[in-house]
This record gives sequence, structure tokens and C-alpha cells, in this order.
Amino acid sequence: MKESSQRALGRRAFGGLAAGVGIALALSACGGSSNPLSSAPASGGASGSGGALVIGSADFPESQIMAEVYAGALNAAGVTASTKPNIGSREVYFKAVQDGSVDVVPDYSGNLLLHVNKNATEVSAEDIAKALPTKLPQGLAVLDASKAEDKDAMVVTKATAEKYQLKSIEDMAKVCGNLVIGAPATFAERAYGLPGLAKNYNCVPKKLEPFSDGGGAVTLKALLSDQVQVADIYTTTPSIPDNDLVVLEDPKNNFIAQQVLPLYNTAKMTDKAKEALNAVSKVLTTEDLINLNRAVSGSQKQNPKDAADAWLKEKGIVKQ
Repeated sequence: MKESSQRALGRRAFGGLAAGVGIALALSACGGSSNPLSSAPASGGASGSGGALVIGSADFPESQIMAEVYAGALNAAGVTASTKPNIGSREVYFKAVQDGSVDVVPDYSGNLLLHVNKNATEVSAEDIAKALPTKLPQGLAVLDASKAEDKDAMVVTKATAEKYQLKSIEDMAKVCGNLVIGAPATFAERAYGLPGLAKNYNCVPKKLEPFSDGGGAVTLKALLSDQVQVADIYTTTPSIPDNDLVVLEDPKNNFIAQQVLPLYNTAKMTDKAKEALNAVSKVLTTEDLINLNRAVSGSQKQNPKDAADAWLKEKGIVKQ
């Protein structure tokens, strides 16, 4: 995850930022000064009381798209749902799910686990799926994880890769002191960010240049202009193949598995709602994420809801 603000590829995220739960939307890519929250165990857990559900999202396009996908699937199943997009980073939207300001958010399994257990050692999708439900606080749970994955990555231009002979983060570590990394502000503190690069690769960059667009257009421009030499961009971001960028290999698993899945407050989640959301996870693929991101963040500039609606119809979740 992605993280504040990527994926886009966010990412793609692209995770993947506000400094804490008390800083609402400080790093929101498009939230301005308004606060979207001013109004108010695993998938087999007990059902909630029911009622209309509010689906929130983080502050980057892929998360906004997935919020619309979840809401569309719920409405198609007869569960009234609306969206509250662009809440902010995980530090903000996690608190929003806890206090009931929103009922569900799309999240990423590995980074969610690290959020609730900074000392987690699980790296595979299977191990993370087993550990995550046991670490969530009371009142929160996750549903089935999809096969779709979007994780943070260290991305460089082909010119930078050739200049420093970079194929992996291990190679990057050898020249890390010469490199400026562009990433969300929370990359400075998150376990997979600067602390993880230092711990796993002994890589301490020259500087962290903070951007709040989740590996989006601003981050891309900085990378292509050599303002930064490395960028944290989500792996499903279309700008990576479109600009012939190089994703550095991560042999020490600094960026652990990141399956897309719903995080929810158990208070109102019914079995009917769970089934609708699990149906999304059953068919969602990484290729779908790439195509959805391209539709919204590429030349088409499609509205997230329109992109989500088209995908739901394509998959047969919403009838034509």
C-alpha cells in the first residue's frame, strides 16, 4: 500500500501521509481544508446490526476506486451504501473505522498488519492473512483478501539505474547517501519506510523529499526531472510501464505482501454485506487494479465511480 496519498503506481502506494490520527487530512492529495469526517476477528465473525454503510477511502486514486467498487457491490446486493472518499492516510482512516465515522475501507494486508503490530515478522500473503485478524483491536475485522496486490516499491528512471548499476535495493544501498527519495511524509516513520531501509539494507538516503500524491503526477515529475533519484511508487501505477521506469528488486522483503481487502467495523456489518464484499475479493486481480488506475489516472481521466461501475458490470456483479 499502498500509503498516503499511492497508488497511485498510492502506488501504489501506488501506502504507501498524516503524522498521526489527530492530523486529519494534512496530507490529502485533494481534500483541501475540509474534513470528510466532520459528520460523523476474520470474515467469519459475528454479524452486526445492519443499516446503511459508509465506505471510506484513503487519499489516493486506487483506494477511491476500490471504495466505489465496494459501495457498488453492496448496493447491487441490496445493502444501502455510500462513499466518503479521500479521508487521508491510514493513521486517519483507521481511526475513522474505529469510531464509526465510516464502516468499511479498502486496505492492504501487509501494511495494515504493520500498522497494528509494528514488530510483525510475517512477509508472505498466507502468513499475513493468518496473523492479521488476531492483531486487530476489538470491534474491527477484515474480510477475505483478494489475489490483487499493490505494494510500495523503490522506483528509479532507466538513466539512474544505468548510472549507478541498480537492479535491487541492495544495489541502491551502496550509493544511498547520494540519493534523494521522494515519498509520502509518513515514509520517514513507517516500518517499511526509512526505518526498514536502514534496518534491512543499511540504506540511509541523502534526503527524504515528501510528496502527498501517493506516487502520482507530482512524484513522477520530480523523478523524471531528477529532483529525486528514487521514488516510492505503488506497483500498480501505470506510470511505471508508461515511462519505462525500473522497479528495484527487494530480496529482503522490506515491502511485504499487500493483498487488497476490506477493513470494517463490526457494529453494522451483516452476513449479506460480507458476502457482497467477499464476492469482489474473489474476482479482483492485480491486472484489474492496473487497468482501473489507468482509466482514472491515465489519459481517460475517468471518474472513480464510473470506472468502478464499468468493472462491476464487466465482472457480472452489477447487471448490465
